[in-house]
Amino acid sequence: MATPDTNGGRGLPLVPEAVLKRRHDLDEVKAHRTAQAMTNPRGNRKVFNSRTKAVRVIKPEKFVARGRSRRNHDRRYQRVHKKGMQRRASDRKIIEEREVPAVAEETVGGLQAAVSAAGGETRMVRVATNSVGAKVVFAVRVRDGSGMSKRVRKALGQLRLRSINEGILLRYNDSTRKMLHLVEPWVAYGIPSKQLVADLIARRGHGKIDGKRVPLTDNTIIEKALGDETGIICVEDLVHELCTAGSEFHAAASFLWPFRLTAPRSRFQKEKLDQKDGGRDEYGDRGEEIEQFVRNML
Repeated sequence: MATPDTNGGRGLPLVPEAVLKRRHDLDEVKAHRTAQAMTNPRGNRKVFNSRTKAVRVIKPEKFVARGRSRRNHDRRYQRVHKKGMQRRASDRKIIEEREVPAVAEETVGGLQAAVSAAGGETRMVRVATNSVGAKVVFAVRVRDGSGMSKRVRKALGQLRLRSINEGILLRYNDSTRKMLHLVEPWVAYGIPSKQLVADLIARRGHGKIDGKRVPLTDNTIIEKALGDETGIICVEDLVHELCTAGSEFHAAASFLWPFRLTAPRSRFQKEKLDQKDGGRDEYGDRGEEIEQFVRNML
């Protein structure tokens, strides 16, 4: 049985008016995009792409400030290279007292655990505020490359600190101390504990194998890379060699890729609260206080 014709006998289906209007609007949009593509080779991505970044405007005053900063850092580099740090760096170990929260021990499940003491109690501890006499130091870059002179950039490249928030372990001798003094406004360094070195390798450790960055997920990776030449076959051997600055320290430190740490401040703090990285109280020789500084970046 044939279906009845509801369109006046012509046999054509009816299309709602809303659908016709939508098609007409889409045809107009396509025609507009085609016209834009003909006049502009890049097309109309700026209008129709929501992921397009905003135009960044750099004021002339910023170029002047960067140039002034480069000149000042270049003069400082020449002065420190020729005369040293003079009175700004002591040759004797400085120990000061710091007030820290008190820690108590209690038994949890048959094990001794350290917990914060009740009532907000504090205690005084003696810490070294410089790295004089240390065998190994941990250096982390705390500032970006804006306003940096070519000499400072080259020195940071020799230390393998090419990006902000990267850290390395260095044997602390006269040569590395002079190098750290030359780039001191850009790095923070101090004496790491054995537990800090172990945590860095466990949480941020990567090795250099055939020029590639490989995570240290298994002891076999360390054994294949260092076992035959140095006798280092596991993470414990690697931590021991780095902390004691043994005969194979250079091979162990070169095997480790620079540690990539997180920024100590959030994007909100930097942009809205104007809190910049690498302030006066952050860079330079921090001694044993580098422990808490690095743990905030893990």
